[in-house]
Amino acid sequence: MGTFSFFVDGYNDSPEELYSIQSVRDFFAKLHGHWPYWFYFADLRSESLQIVTACLLQNVSARKIVGEPMANVQLDPMELIQFVSKGFTPMNQMCERANLSEHAIWQRTGEIFRYYGLPFDVPPPFR
Repeated sequence: MGTFSFFVDGYNDSPEELYSIQSVRDFFAKLHGHWPYWFYFADLRSESLQIVTACLLQNVSARKIVGEPMANVQLDPMELIQFVSKGFTPMNQMCERANLSEHAIWQRTGEIFRYYGLPFDVPPPFR
């Protein structure tokens, strides 16, 4: 849990950002359809899950400043909330398979919310 980073190679010379390359978007959409366990496995210390998320969402806007290495990406808030809420079912399935406690699942849920900059004010479960 929390140790998997997602990388795409072969587009290093492309001026486009990965989330705007249709073949990359198609790949992640197909992968997501077969393997929706991103929230359980993703290493939240990197931006790789953000890139995957941008590839999976339909409404993404970006602003790139020439000479800057990163683009400023904006995700549609409602679409992001829907994506995040759907992602918890497969995450919880993996947590149950791993015999994680309710408290550990609550912690991971909070980490996911904070990763996306979403508020998380749910009190912890009783131990």
